[in-house]
Amino acid sequence: MTRKLALLGSTLCLALSAGVACADDLPVRKAGLWEMKLVTSGSPVPEMTMQHCTDETVDKEMSNNVSPMAKQICAKQEIKKTAAGYVSDSECSVAGVSTTSHAEITGDFNSAYTVKTSSHAQGGVAGAAGRDTTMTLQAKWLGACKPDQKPGDIVMPGGFKMNVRDMDKLKALLPK
Repeated sequence: MTRKLALLGSTLCLALSAGVACADDLPVRKAGLWEMKLVTSGSPVPEMTMQHCTDETVDKEMSNNVSPMAKQICAKQEIKKTAAGYVSDSECSVAGVSTTSHAEITGDFNSAYTVKTSSHAQGGVAGAAGRDTTMTLQAKWLGACKPDQKPGDIVMPGGFKMNVRDMDKLKALLPK
């Protein structure tokens, strides 16, 4: 169960950080309810759909929470505007695993956007041989948040609900 929560937590972090990757450089998403479908190859969790209720304040808070953490674990983290959207490249190391990733972000932050990420991880439990992962995050704006939701709420598969403002709880789920 703990391993499942850690995997869920790290997948959620990846999804959310992809959604706001270096958000200082990206536009803020339109306030309301976003459906985020995450499809991953090379991972024990191949597909996951979640809903995220957000507003400008939450997106900025997520950036402020993810950014310092990324600065601690990433030797390189760049984002560039392109004609089609944005491109992000990073080199990070966590729990003995070094990961190099490249992401392409297209669409707009008012109705729908897509983040396509390819990464190569080396070291850690999987060994030195390395493993490659591709992830596609498709986000679409659904409208206003539901009456029982507040900005920051995320509804995960199976109805598990959490709020990104409880980031410290999420950090505790991640492997050391």
